[in-house]
Parts: sequence; structure tokens; C-alpha cells
Amino acid sequence: MVIRVRVLAAVTRLVGVLLVPVAFCCGPGRARFLACQWALGLRFPAEDLRGLAAEVLTAFTHARAEAFWRDGQLIGLTSGYRDAAEQHRIFTEEVRRTGSVSAARRRVLPPQESRHVRGLALDVRPTEGARWLEQHGGRYGLYRVYDNEWWHFEYRTAAPARLPHPDARVS
Repeated sequence: MVIRVRVLAAVTRLVGVLLVPVAFCCGPGRARFLACQWALGLRFPAEDLRGLAAEVLTAFTHARAEAFWRDGQLIGLTSGYRDAAEQHRIFTEEVRRTGSVSAARRRVLPPQESRHVRGLALDVRPTEGARWLEQHGGRYGLYRVYDNEWWHFEYRTAAPARLPHPDARVS
């Protein structure tokens, strides 16, 4: 599994490099940025960036371009914007799985509280990409906010206090 992940990462980086000349034709001043987005789109074909707030989309795409070109790190989006109905379905499913609203809230918030519904939250992968984003994402306003969710980042104008889980309250 580790070898497969490394091979896919190497192939994705190679594809990104090979796409730079084509991207240059489309946007001479943005060739590396475009090539990175295209290569990551091929590597993570199921990701959906639609619905993210404009500032979140800009922050995320620029952060992952830096990760890609500077450090050879891939960052894919597992989940971004969710409409209220989808968030409600996920929350209800977690309530059913855990047996209580209180237990469910430790992993998923209801739609009226979730930043995913406003397009301000991102769930990313792989773990190495999340580690990179945790270290460098603050430059882009992207912060890991919960100890129990290595994959979850939110767009904020200032670094938030890290909470143990989504239902924790800042004192």
C-alpha cells in the first residue's frame, strides 16, 4: 500500500511537470499553478471544489500548489461544501451509529453549526498532505481546528483555539 501511494505521488508530480508547457499556453503567468491543479485533478478525480467560498477555494488551491511545487506534497479534497440536507444526513447517520446526539456531535455537527454548509471547511487527504497543511496552512488562513480530526481544516482570518472535538466549547 505504501509503495502504491508513493508511486502514485511520483506519477502525479511527473504529470504536473509535463503539463507545465501546456499550462503555459493557457496562462503564461500561472503555468505551474494550472499544471498542479490539473495533475491533482487527475490524481483525485472525485474531488469537488464547487460550493467552496471564493476565499476558501483561493486559499486551498494556492496552498496545495505551494505544497506540490515546493515540497512535492499532494493534497486532495475529500469533502468541502455540503448542502444542509447532506450535512443533516451525515449527522443523522452518526447519531444512529453512535446511539446518541452527544456522541455524534464529537465527530459531526448538525447543519446549522457546520462550516461545511457555508463552504468554509475542508476535509483533506492523504495524511501527509494534512500534515503539510497543518504546518503551513496558516499562511493561507487554513487551520486544523479539532484534535480528533486530522483531516478537517477551516478557513479563518486568525488562528483559532484548537479544540479536542467538534462539540467542545472554547472557554
